[in-house]
Amino acid sequence: MHANHRRRPLPARVVADAVSAWITPPPSRPVAPAAEPAPGRTLLRRLGRLDRWAFDRVAATHLPGLEYVLPRVSRAADHGVLWFTAAGVMALTRRASLRRAALRGSIAIAVASPVVNTVGKQAFRRKRPVVDLVPPIRIRWKLPTSHAFPSGHSASAAAFAMGVAMEAPRAVAVPVAATAAAVAFARVYTGAHYPGDVLAGLGIGALTAVGTRLVWPARPPVAHVTRTVTEDVAINGDGAGVVAVVNTASGENAGDRPSLLPGPAEAAVHLLGRDLPAAEIVRYDPGDDLAKVMEEAAARAEVLAVVGGDGTVNAGAQAALRHDVPLLPIPGGTFDHFARALGMETAADAIAAYRGGCLGRVDVAFVTPAGTRPGDPAEIDSVFLNTASFGAYTELVDRRERLEGRLGKWPALAVAAWRTFRHSEPAEMDVNGRRRRVWLAFVGNCGYGSRGPAPTWREHLDDGRLDIRMVTAGRRVPRVRALAAVLVGHLHLTPGYKHWEDGVLELVAADGELRLARDGEVDSTASAVRFGKRPGALKVFCPRNPPR
Repeated sequence: MHANHRRRPLPARVVADAVSAWITPPPSRPVAPAAEPAPGRTLLRRLGRLDRWAFDRVAATHLPGLEYVLPRVSRAADHGVLWFTAAGVMALTRRASLRRAALRGSIAIAVASPVVNTVGKQAFRRKRPVVDLVPPIRIRWKLPTSHAFPSGHSASAAAFAMGVAMEAPRAVAVPVAATAAAVAFARVYTGAHYPGDVLAGLGIGALTAVGTRLVWPARPPVAHVTRTVTEDVAINGDGAGVVAVVNTASGENAGDRPSLLPGPAEAAVHLLGRDLPAAEIVRYDPGDDLAKVMEEAAARAEVLAVVGGDGTVNAGAQAALRHDVPLLPIPGGTFDHFARALGMETAADAIAAYRGGCLGRVDVAFVTPAGTRPGDPAEIDSVFLNTASFGAYTELVDRRERLEGRLGKWPALAVAAWRTFRHSEPAEMDVNGRRRRVWLAFVGNCGYGSRGPAPTWREHLDDGRLDIRMVTAGRRVPRVRALAAVLVGHLHLTPGYKHWEDGVLELVAADGELRLARDGEVDSTASAVRFGKRPGALKVFCPRNPPR
């Protein structure tokens, strides 16, 4: 028996729900939100976009007249050629400030260049810009293929410009800085770098130049001098009343070697004859009695001018003190420390100071036999304007003078320094009542700023102090370490180094005789001596508006 079962139709609602479920996709799983980039990475991305935008704006800029100039300026700075050429030109001048500027700028480049090109570029490895927007006329040479960040050209430019600015006058520092800025801008203008590369290079170069002051402090352009307001001196436009004593053997004039250019003393004589035709010029030749020549000149002078090195100026200062006449030091020697401390680097500076009529008073220091009464005229016979030294330094001067005729001044100085440090021995002496073994000693007229074995610059010429520096030794003399400290200009690193300032220093040499160098001139003195000061004793001419 068969049973017929009829299927019941599904309700319409059920069918609708099934169709809806089939056409509707299943709900997706919840997705975790994306992690936000680190703030530092976001900042770098924004800086990168800003850097590229700035590069595009510079690329689209048209500067008439500079399309040909800036690429050549950039090319001239390749491998530091532009800066080393400028340093060479400054080194050929007879201005000590320009020579120091050239040396400091070159040292800064020598440090900044490897830091940027060896360390910086390899660390960041940034690609060079795409130069599609840069007009072809600006890309006159093959673009560099090294990494872009930071810019080596900009680092060298900033290093040299900052080094020059720390030493040279504004008349030189400003054009050098402008040239450095042109080189930095040209690196972007020619498509070689992004602006960020250039800014980083400029920062590294500037910091490197400032860092040179750690081993070689920058000197002030001029020492402070007390200006006199109650003393007058007759100033004649033609130089009447001026008696100038010229040491023809000073500085580069010394020796029998012929020279195509006149030495500084001869150049000074030429300027005196041209600018002060009524001035009396007295030539001092080797073999003459320098003290006698100075005394006779000072006796008839209203102004005593001295052309020569520091030793000659020292003799002139003694005569000026005895006759109470103002001294006009004119650079004409090798170093001219005293004239340059006053702000006069050339004979033209000294003549301008005379015509300006500005007088100042400076301290003089002296060394006399122990027991000499204060204020005794004998103090004038043994004054020094810069420094007095004893110990190994006097041996160095003696050896240099013996070798100078055969080797020349600077090679003789290097050889003498090596021999002195090898063979010199400490001297037994009492220093202010205490027994010491003194190897090297320096006494400065006023406080000195540099830290080498023979400091050269001062901030004041009227502070009333003696700057005393000594290297004392125990049983063993640290020759190698001392030589290294001297060569890098940091005598304070030598074991046994002592430095203090005072108004008086008393010495008693155990060996009986004391060899002493005053302003570079060596002679023998008594075994017991006393160093002292005469504050503001010497009248000198100084620039009315000294460089700052």
